[in-house]
Amino acid sequence: MLTALGVGGATALGAILGFAARGFALRCGGLIMSFASGIMLGSAVIGLILPSLETGGALAPLITIPALFLGALVLDMADRFLPEQLLPSEDERGRAAMLFVIAIAIHNLPEGLAAGVGFGTGDTYEALFIAGGIALQNIPEGMVIIPPMISAGIKPTRALGYALATGFIEVVGTFIGYFAVNISSALLPFVLAFAGGIMIYVISCDISAKGDSRSASHESYALLLGFSLMLIFDFWLF
Repeated sequence: MLTALGVGGATALGAILGFAARGFALRCGGLIMSFASGIMLGSAVIGLILPSLETGGALAPLITIPALFLGALVLDMADRFLPEQLLPSEDERGRAAMLFVIAIAIHNLPEGLAAGVGFGTGDTYEALFIAGGIALQNIPEGMVIIPPMISAGIKPTRALGYALATGFIEVVGTFIGYFAVNISSALLPFVLAFAGGIMIYVISCDISAKGDSRSASHESYALLLGFSLMLIFDFWLF
C-alpha cells in the first residue's frame, strides 16, 4: 500500500509543481513540449521497452515489437475516431495535449504493475529498488503533464484533475501486480512494450512532427519500424 501511494503520489507531487508553474507554461509552450518529449522518450526506452526485452526471454523481440506497433495503432485509432467529448479541447493543440495525457496514463499502468510484481514475488530489496526508480521519474513526468494542457487552452483546474488521475492509475496497477503476480508477470513484457509504443507515437506524431496529421502518422510508423529493426540487431546479433 505504501509503495502504491508512493509511486502514485510522486506523479501527484509533480502535477502540483507543474500547476504552480503554469504561468511559465503559457510563456514557453514550445520549450516545455520539447522537454516533455525528452521525458517521454527516456521513460519509453529505459523504463518500458528495454525492460520488456529483458523480461521476455529468448524470443523477446517477437513480443516487444508487435506490442510497440499495437500501442501506436491504438492511439492512432483514438486520435481518428474518439469523439470530441472524450478528448475535450478547443483546437488541435488541445487534442494533441489530451492524447499526450492519455499516453502518460496508459504508460503508468505497466509501471505500477512492475512495482506490484516486485513485491508479489517476495524480493523486497528488488521491489523497493524498482519502486524507488519509478517514483523518482514520476515527479518530472507529473510536472510536464500540466503545462501542455494549459498552453493548449484547457482550464488549469481541469488540467490538474487529469494529471492527478494519471497517478491514480499507477496506484491501481501496483495493486493488480501484487495480487495477481503470476498473471502480471506473464503479461508484463507485452504491456510494457505496448505502453512504450504509445509514448513513441505521441513523441513523433503529436509533439515533434510537422505537417498534416496523416503524414505525421505515416512518419511515426516509419520511425517505429527503424527503431524495431535496431532492437532486433541489438538483441540477436550483438
